[in-house]
Amino acid sequence: MTLSTTLHKPSLRVERELQRAGHRLVAGMDEVGRGALAGPVSVGVVVIDDVCRSAPIGVKDSKLLSHQVRERLVPKIQRWASAYAVGHASPGEIDRYGIMVALRLAGTRALAALPVIPDLVLLDGNYDWLTDPGRVGLFGLLEGDFEGDPVAPFVPVRTMIKADLFCSSVAAASVLAKVERDAMMVALAAEVPGYAWELNKGYSAPEHFAALESHGATVHHRRSWRLPGLCEPAGAGPPGVAGAGVQQNVVMHDGSERTERGDGQCEVVKMSEEVDERGIS
Repeated sequence: MTLSTTLHKPSLRVERELQRAGHRLVAGMDEVGRGALAGPVSVGVVVIDDVCRSAPIGVKDSKLLSHQVRERLVPKIQRWASAYAVGHASPGEIDRYGIMVALRLAGTRALAALPVIPDLVLLDGNYDWLTDPGRVGLFGLLEGDFEGDPVAPFVPVRTMIKADLFCSSVAAASVLAKVERDAMMVALAAEVPGYAWELNKGYSAPEHFAALESHGATVHHRRSWRLPGLCEPAGAGPPGVAGAGVQQNVVMHDGSERTERGDGQCEVVKMSEEVDERGIS
């Protein structure tokens, strides 16, 4: 089956195609926070059954909505969906295991929190970061670290580029994840003032960079991401700390580049995702 991306706004067209193919419970999934400097990466999931009507008016990719509209949509999405959940992975997990493993952790936590088992996950993008590779390689080493996590069922995954733009379930999942993560960052801003997380939600922003230069990183920052004020020569420090075993000119998951200059200082990491959160919130 070809998943069409010719639609001009989110609908259930793709979900209905998947349901007609035998997947009655389709779960749209999307992540937020991948390109942030601080806070968790979060994954939302929204399950649609074969009797769900069209999504509430206004549901679209969360980045295209104001924060007021997103917040108003949350209860409507929750009433509309067959099931929904949001999972998170901490900055410490991102530092220790990398962003892709952290995405998988957040996604499987979201699936484990659902009251139903979807027949298929419709995942935004062209890479399946959700499927557990059978606890081999890296996952074999991690098996003991997540014993406290509920076991998520194996669910087949179908990836689709720009699914958050064209699929209502994926767009709705992005809204739920965005609102929940934003609320977490606002709460953290009250506990750790000075970084303006209530405005930038942990993303790249001038006042966030200035605070990092002045005060350094907190436990809520992704310290392996070569943050301003935290750069060290490559190879310094234990694993998981900025500078430890990081190659020069490394292209990151989101297209940004880490560059270490010859004087041991680091260029500012430029993120491609939501560079200034205030511009879209």
